[in-house]
Amino acid sequence: MEHAPPRAATPASPDRSGEPARPRVPSQPTARDVSAPAARGEHTHSEPPAPRTPLRRTSVRGQVLDGLRGALVAGDLVPGEVYSAPGLAECFGVSATPVREAMQQLALEGAVEVVPNRGFRVVERDARELAELAEVRALIEVPVMLRLAHSVPADQWAALRPLAEETVAAAETGDRARYAESDRAFHGAVLGLGGNRQLATVAADLHRRAQWPLVTGPLSRRPTDLVADAAQHLALLEALAARDLPAVQSLVREHFAGAR
Repeated sequence: MEHAPPRAATPASPDRSGEPARPRVPSQPTARDVSAPAARGEHTHSEPPAPRTPLRRTSVRGQVLDGLRGALVAGDLVPGEVYSAPGLAECFGVSATPVREAMQQLALEGAVEVVPNRGFRVVERDARELAELAEVRALIEVPVMLRLAHSVPADQWAALRPLAEETVAAAETGDRARYAESDRAFHGAVLGLGGNRQLATVAADLHRRAQWPLVTGPLSRRPTDLVADAAQHLALLEALAARDLPAVQSLVREHFAGAR
């Protein structure tokens, strides 16, 4: 199997909350972290990127998990490639244990699969899977938003406008991981008004899965696509505040279809 030439790791800026930036996962494999010979056509990625600020030692596993999720969305973890826990640990400046624990969580979520004695392979997904996720998300979220449009006063929708504006700002920077995080925050806040925590949890899981890249990589969606998606958040708030149910339904379905 032929791979594109490896790209150099580039530092990422800290996010707006002051949390450490996600690591840029390198694409150049090294042999020292591979515990067993690689199968033909496979690479195990392990070379660390340029030095960066170490993670705080509180809730290391959670920070590593957040970093790996961001790397998935940004395409730094490439679909089909195998990554070793020791190699990724060097990227974070931590031991391999919290990385293995975080990757096991991602395996439970369906983002990666375990490769015995080698590490974790990023799952390859196709457009059909994204279309199925969009359909399920619409089945869950459209009825909830239509119900909320009847019951939530306009001022509460106005209070969510900063979250919608943050998605626009993130989209304009082209930072896909930041946009993914702000997009989930917006949808979570909207569904949170319904008071059903179980529904919000299920919807958040589906949303996260829908943000993982296709086998063609994250650039299959252009930055202009992100900006268009973000603009729909503002339009949705206006439709909800106006109790324009046909517009709400149309916007949500279009939004999910665009996420493919």
